[in-house]
Amino acid sequence: MTAPAQALLTAEDDFPAFRAAARSWLSRGVAPHDVQWRVAPPAGEAGDLFTALASGPETLPASTSLSAPLPSVPRAMLERFALASLHRDPGRFDLLYRVLWRLAREPGLRDDPLDPDLAQVHRLARSVSRDVHKMHAFVRFRPVHGESPGEDVIHVAWFEPDHHIVREAAPFFARRFTTLRWAILTPECSVRWDGETLHHGPGAEREDAPGPDDGEALWLAYYQNTFNPARLKIATMTREMPRRYWHNLPEAALIAPLTDAAAERTGAMLSAEAAAPRRARPWVRLQPEGALALGDPDLPAALRVPLPVGLGGLRTAANACRDCPIGEHATQVVFGEGPRDAGLMVVGEQPGDQEDLRGRAFVGPAGQLLAQAMKELGWSRERLYLTNAVKHFKFEPRGKRRMHKTPGQREVEACLPWLEREIALVSPRALVALGATAARALLGAPVPVQEVRGQWLARPDGLQVLVTLHPAALLRATDGQPGRGFDQWLEDLRQAEAFALA
Repeated sequence: MTAPAQALLTAEDDFPAFRAAARSWLSRGVAPHDVQWRVAPPAGEAGDLFTALASGPETLPASTSLSAPLPSVPRAMLERFALASLHRDPGRFDLLYRVLWRLAREPGLRDDPLDPDLAQVHRLARSVSRDVHKMHAFVRFRPVHGESPGEDVIHVAWFEPDHHIVREAAPFFARRFTTLRWAILTPECSVRWDGETLHHGPGAEREDAPGPDDGEALWLAYYQNTFNPARLKIATMTREMPRRYWHNLPEAALIAPLTDAAAERTGAMLSAEAAAPRRARPWVRLQPEGALALGDPDLPAALRVPLPVGLGGLRTAANACRDCPIGEHATQVVFGEGPRDAGLMVVGEQPGDQEDLRGRAFVGPAGQLLAQAMKELGWSRERLYLTNAVKHFKFEPRGKRRMHKTPGQREVEACLPWLEREIALVSPRALVALGATAARALLGAPVPVQEVRGQWLARPDGLQVLVTLHPAALLRATDGQPGRGFDQWLEDLRQAEAFALA
């Protein structure tokens, strides 16, 4: 009886060597039960860890055929095999070779999601992938200063992976910390980056890694002060940050006291009185002769130009506004439009992509829905004043598209003087707030739109504000088709009919 072929790998994570050996045995028709996969113990020197595959015996099993087929393995499956080979399961190489053997004889196997062998490969690969992700997330570097004054600082970290992932995970740190010299120590191996090349070496002890430093205290202070008890979900936290990693994380010492006090802190936050909103001081002022305050040193530089008082001059000044960063990236300002004596002013959130390109308010999909509503109600756009709480388009690029991004409170406050000046110049008899951003800007406080929609609320200056949904909310809720919500929205808007038709 011929002894099984011996396939000796010189490292636990040397998938290329496994792949080369597997191709050799498969081409000779060596069946899975005739191959024994073994990993040699690590050599004393780091350079010996990743040497070439040791060759097996010259005598092949009796089942050998020199014309056996090689399997065709898709790239995605090969990548899963590579990940699975890093698992700590001692039988992983036997499993992978068995699947390769079957793929050569069962081409349909690759499309069988219920096959036990393939399912096991996927489970191993997923476990390894999670471990790599955790290593990327939970490695904490600490600086180690050289013995001589001019010697560079090296940042050292200690980590205890579940699987043989150090070689797989190391390039991430080389890309992220390219300009630093660093080393990651683990019980089985280590990796070092000298600024140009990754070097792999033997394992280390926990005591070889440095202890806490001054920068760590700063990190812990930041972690403690950014911890939000109202958003705490312990089950989610422990799933994303498993407890087995805690003993190597500096912030783990804070988790228990912070979570214990979370309920009390949340209760205190809810019972505290609401802070009065900070309203930006309007800096567009009028001079007696009817021009903007050109020489006021408190004004932004962009407004220190001769501009006539009026909506046109206000539009020109707003186009140069950089009191928040939105204006720098937008195409142009999208100011309000409508008659100076409009009885009703309709205020939205901010211009969208089409509005930004065309320089007109409410001409995109949301504007088309508003136009449809006005047609149903018998309102004329030419008799209304249409504007937004924020005058520039805030977006985030996704490929070639610019996706709407809700403006923050500070950005709304920065635009508030423009909106208030519009209201002062137009002097409408009433206002319509489309959505939460517009309602907050007009009323100076957060407004629960769903609860008060269709109702009139009073501003401090006595102007009445009808609160309702933004048309974009109707489109988002129904994949672009307003449906039944449109009828209810019409009823909300109908409350302002007397002012729209005046």
